[in-house]
Amino acid sequence: MFNQVAMILLAVLPILAVLYLMIGRKWGGSNAGLAGWGAAMAVAVLAFGADFQLLWVAFGKGFFLALYVLYIIWMALLLYNVTNDAGAIEAIGQELPLMTADRGGQALLLAWVFASFLQGASGFGVPAAVVAPLLVGLGFSPTIAVVVALIGHAWAVTYGSLGSSFLALIAASGISGESIEGPVALFLGLCCFLCGLFVLWSAGGREALKQRWPALVATGGVMFAGQYVIASWGFWSLASFGASLLGLVVMVTLFQLGNRGNANFNRSLLAWGFWPYLIMTVIILLGKTILEGPLSFVIVQLPFPAVETSLGFATPAENGRSINLFGHPGALLLYSSALVFLWYKWRGNLPTAKGPLNGSLIVSRTVKKSVKSTISIIALVAMGTTMQHAGMTQLLADTLSTTGGLFALLSPFIGALGAFVTGSNTNSNVVFADLQRQTALVLQLSVPYILAAQTAGGAIGSAFAPAKVIVGVSTVEGADEGKVLQLATTYGLAIIIVVGLLSLLVTSLSGA
Repeated sequence: MFNQVAMILLAVLPILAVLYLMIGRKWGGSNAGLAGWGAAMAVAVLAFGADFQLLWVAFGKGFFLALYVLYIIWMALLLYNVTNDAGAIEAIGQELPLMTADRGGQALLLAWVFASFLQGASGFGVPAAVVAPLLVGLGFSPTIAVVVALIGHAWAVTYGSLGSSFLALIAASGISGESIEGPVALFLGLCCFLCGLFVLWSAGGREALKQRWPALVATGGVMFAGQYVIASWGFWSLASFGASLLGLVVMVTLFQLGNRGNANFNRSLLAWGFWPYLIMTVIILLGKTILEGPLSFVIVQLPFPAVETSLGFATPAENGRSINLFGHPGALLLYSSALVFLWYKWRGNLPTAKGPLNGSLIVSRTVKKSVKSTISIIALVAMGTTMQHAGMTQLLADTLSTTGGLFALLSPFIGALGAFVTGSNTNSNVVFADLQRQTALVLQLSVPYILAAQTAGGAIGSAFAPAKVIVGVSTVEGADEGKVLQLATTYGLAIIIVVGLLSLLVTSLSGA
């Protein structure tokens, strides 16, 4: 019989395995995820008394949870590829910098607001990959360009990618979105200002802060309020996208007031660049309001039996995650992609496009780019559900509960650890959301605020995750990976400390 300390070490072994393989051995998330899942199954059987049925039930639930998130990821990547091939991304990136000549303003506009807009619509490394080369083209050093592109959009990660990280948080914790939408938006709003602050500092230090603090305050305030209101209305998939779109309007207006004489600026091209995202916004709004009922005619959901370990840890019979096949956010993205594709086929691409649209190439590129993330998410979700059903998550939660009220301070660091290891806030929420919820209940802390701290930490932690750093560096020449990781980690940890202090304050005031 293992003693308590040995059981705790075994329970954390799958997480440590992923951490070691990704950081120590430089494995990708797909291979490390599979290894972590294998470790979780081995520990569950050998130490926690799981049987074959329990492993199958855990995998079945995890598979449906992963599909729920992957549906969004696949279609968000499809929409990005359509808009990128049509020249829309290039048009936006070409015209926005013409509005201001100073480094601080350009960094705010591209690395903070435009990158957040991209995160809201697509995400998964796209903002850093798109924005860093644009900044280098404007004269930024490659290293700084990657750092500000990574940090600038981190606040928009949870509600970004059409809400995939937030939906994963809901699914993994079992908490309703309505109960946590406000706390999550509050924490991310704080992160929004801090991300903008560090972007300005990186771009031009004290002089940039002195020159552009009014734009930081005005735009940050609009994005904070916009995200909070949109999330509170239940449009989680549009919260980051809508907030950053409002931020773009405010910042563009501010810069245009001081730069009316730029003859090179093409307002028409910029407007057409945003046209695909207007189509997407309309479809999502219709899908979440008028068409929500009609689109809900095919719901995929399976029942799963009760399971119990030989040590007595029981999971009751319950249904797996339901997937609304035609009304899911991923389905709405698919409709958007199809309409945008048909529009450009009819009217022709923008002048910034590199060639004609080719549907088969777009689909094949989407499939190719999504393979590793698909394997990674399925494996990591299966690892998390295996740990949960075997009682490993509960044991870790009980152990963490010994930290008492200080757990609220540590909560965002746990989220950041998950994102750092996996490169994804979505994966961090899947792995740690239930652990955070259970620990909060044991300590009688506010579950909504603890979960908000978890996903805020995960969002910021994803900015300095090695996998994301590599994505950013890969699109520019001359960037120092070590320096990028050092600077992004320094700024990211500073933000997470502030989030932890806020978490400690609000949980002490709110109670369970």
